[in-house]
Amino acid sequence: MIRMTVQGLTLDPGTNSPILILKSADGAQTLPIWIGLMEATAIASELEQIHFSRPMTHDLLKNLIDGLGHSVVKVEVVDLRDNTFYALIHLLGPGGEFSMDCRPSDAIALGLRAGAPIYVAEGVIAEAAPKTSAEMASTSDDKWKDILERMKPEDFGKYKM
Repeated sequence: MIRMTVQGLTLDPGTNSPILILKSADGAQTLPIWIGLMEATAIASELEQIHFSRPMTHDLLKNLIDGLGHSVVKVEVVDLRDNTFYALIHLLGPGGEFSMDCRPSDAIALGLRAGAPIYVAEGVIAEAAPKTSAEMASTSDDKWKDILERMKPEDFGKYKM
């Protein structure tokens, strides 16, 4: 597993879909994950430290976990199958540690609120990366590689709530 952080959120210029950008601590690996608008809003509000007068869904979930005497230990993006990412939320409670299947966007929105580390399986990063230049030419991956490589930190503020 490779520890990663949320680099930011941006928009797919073709579809205006939110993209969550994860980056390894050493900056060597970057993983874009297309996510839903509601999850992007939940992640953006936590990144920007925007707090609402009433708890939003991920805040409610964190409050429920805490109230039951559990804590979020870590979040892991563990698989990529058929262009769908899979994640686990690892929880610790009175009965020990256990994990739950979750969408990466929800797991990360919750993990950010809990201050939990985010990990991505090396195989997921390898699977998400283009394999050869021939594959890159036959897909739009080269477009995204170019976009991500040209992005500057100030570009990540383009997602508006």
